[in-house]
Amino acid sequence: MAKDQTKRISSKDLNHDISSNDALKSIDGYSPINAQCSVANVKSLYDSMVTARANETQAEAALSTARDKALNAEWSFHNIILASKDQVKAQFGKDSNELHSMGIKKSSEYKKRASKKKASAVR
Repeated sequence: MAKDQTKRISSKDLNHDISSNDALKSIDGYSPINAQCSVANVKSLYDSMVTARANETQAEAALSTARDKALNAEWSFHNIILASKDQVKAQFGKDSNELHSMGIKKSSEYKKRASKKKASAVR
């Protein structure tokens, strides 16, 4: 038995196990004392593993599809909000309370730039 059964088995070890399973099926006269090691039980556990891995692959594909749909929905929503902000700015102006309510600073809220004084030429 493996020590840490919470981690995935390496593909190298799993491929070796599958090869061993194939070899086990071809051994004439194999009759284990431990019934859990019978060819029928090993086949049943192999079939369960193949089914579980197929289900995992399908679930990963479904998750990827769901992520893509969520991503597209987020971007669609974000883009329409940006367009709406532009529309509010166009309709009410860049210094309006309506634009401010959408989270955009009014143009009057920005600090005015301090004019730089030109250095007088010393002669």
